[in-house]
Amino acid sequence: MVIGEITLPGVRRSVGFARNFVRDMALDFPGRDDMILVVSETVANAITHTASGRAGGRLTVVLAAGDGVYRLEVVDDGGADGAPHVKAEVGAETGRGMRIVAALASRWGFRVDGARGVVWAEFPAPVAEDRGREPFSGPG
Repeated sequence: MVIGEITLPGVRRSVGFARNFVRDMALDFPGRDDMILVVSETVANAITHTASGRAGGRLTVVLAAGDGVYRLEVVDDGGADGAPHVKAEVGAETGRGMRIVAALASRWGFRVDGARGVVWAEFPAPVAEDRGREPFSGPG
């Protein structure tokens, strides 16, 4: 089930709008801070490495819930030189975004949807507490 979706221009200030969107949509999610960091990294990557960052480019952030997970998707305009991946070099000044995503998400991946690229990350949803009532027995 989609909780929310926002389409943003492919400009740097959209990273902050994406963070605020996730912050507002995932109010009760205990892993919200991790999700905010992941959306920040994936939106920045879309702007830097895909056609979303070119003049007129756009990207879409989707937040969904289901099957015990929250799923965050960043849909870009395509045109990347390859699929996102975790870089082997740990101490580099750049290229840490997908390493952060891999560390914070329970699962993540990439798919192509037509001409667009989709980076997704999943976060375990908290188990709902049983809020049922105790059996009631009346007088007698």
